[in-house]
Amino acid sequence: MNSDAARRPHSPRVPVSLAALALFVGIALCGPGPLCAEAPGVAGSAPIRFRFSYGKGDRFRILSEVNEEVYVNRRLSHRAEICNRIAFAVSDAASDGSWGDLRGEFVTSERLAGQSAYIISERYEAAFRRDALGRYTIGPEYYMPVVRNVPVFPERAVAVGETWTAAGEERHDLRRGFGIPDPYAIPFEARYRYEGPVLREGKELLLVSCAYTVFCQPAPPRAYTSIYPVEIAGFSDQKIYWDPALGQPAAYEERFKLVFDWSDGRSIEYRGSASARLVEAELMDRAALATELGKAVAGLDNVRVRAVPEGVAISIENVQFQPDSAVLLPEELAKIERIAELIARYPDRDILVAGHTALAGSAEGRRTLSIERARAVAERLIRSGARSPDRIQVAGYGAERPVADNATEEGRARNRRVEIIILEN
Repeated sequence: MNSDAARRPHSPRVPVSLAALALFVGIALCGPGPLCAEAPGVAGSAPIRFRFSYGKGDRFRILSEVNEEVYVNRRLSHRAEICNRIAFAVSDAASDGSWGDLRGEFVTSERLAGQSAYIISERYEAAFRRDALGRYTIGPEYYMPVVRNVPVFPERAVAVGETWTAAGEERHDLRRGFGIPDPYAIPFEARYRYEGPVLREGKELLLVSCAYTVFCQPAPPRAYTSIYPVEIAGFSDQKIYWDPALGQPAAYEERFKLVFDWSDGRSIEYRGSASARLVEAELMDRAALATELGKAVAGLDNVRVRAVPEGVAISIENVQFQPDSAVLLPEELAKIERIAELIARYPDRDILVAGHTALAGSAEGRRTLSIERARAVAERLIRSGARSPDRIQVAGYGAERPVADNATEEGRARNRRVEIIILEN
């Protein structure tokens, strides 16, 4: 909900759709450990004791897609396509896998109508502990995950058709436009049912359904700019596909609706569907990959390769566009096609295309131009087949991250660049 349409006055930036991400956070990429091994084969009819398990050093990422409609005073305002990406690592864990400390980043991207590439709109960091049943211990300062304590499993084993309930909550970011400084908490009681074994995409999994309704009339927050929620109502219906061999969800589906009534009499409703999947994140040998790619691009003018904190960056410096535009000149298209061939060799890694400018014009103008130019490169990579749209994200940094001195023409030329980053996680 961070597209230009969502930034209109008095339109809240409520990332309801990020509920899809909360399901997976805290899942370790481990084989069946002490807590996973109790689950029998899918074909069995014995009760199942569902447990998360964690291993120190495990790394993973989650990709989710959301289709959402936003209504203002019951009239359709706009539609949004949202792609969410989480990269997490287990920084510490119990020796028996019964809890894990997780640290990572949530990145939210949106795709505008008629475009292929997703533009990064928000980044959040989070750190928390999650236990074997799925319960969180997290500081009040974190905005992510939005949905917490879902799923939470009972201590006992459960048979097909059995139900249970557990408390959960949503936390929303209402800072921009409303000045509500703290993560906005919405409590709920989730209802679960073990539906039984299913076959999904050729794999035997266990289906758990989860549903909850929201209705609250909160007191005014401790601070706000002009308006605040006076009533919040909605629902979430979820399907959780549990992998008994790994002791974790393999996939997720959701339908949701959330309606905010505001103190000025306006009503804003979010409704849509979401899905998510877990993707294993293998360690990257950045130095070796940078060396390999450096040799492969040796014949391309103004193209450099280097290891960066996110992974390995292929930088097209002094990138040429038509004046004050995001239309690539023909000589640059050949470079991008060659780079597309190279990154296609590493299909398991996601891609970030980052635009940068020299120090000229206004900060907002530089940022807008850098986004548009990075988007133009990303669109070419998608059309070439190097990645599908959900595997490429776009960001624009303006002149915030120079690699050379803007006081010289040579430095400014280097800073006018687009970086194609092969991400580690």
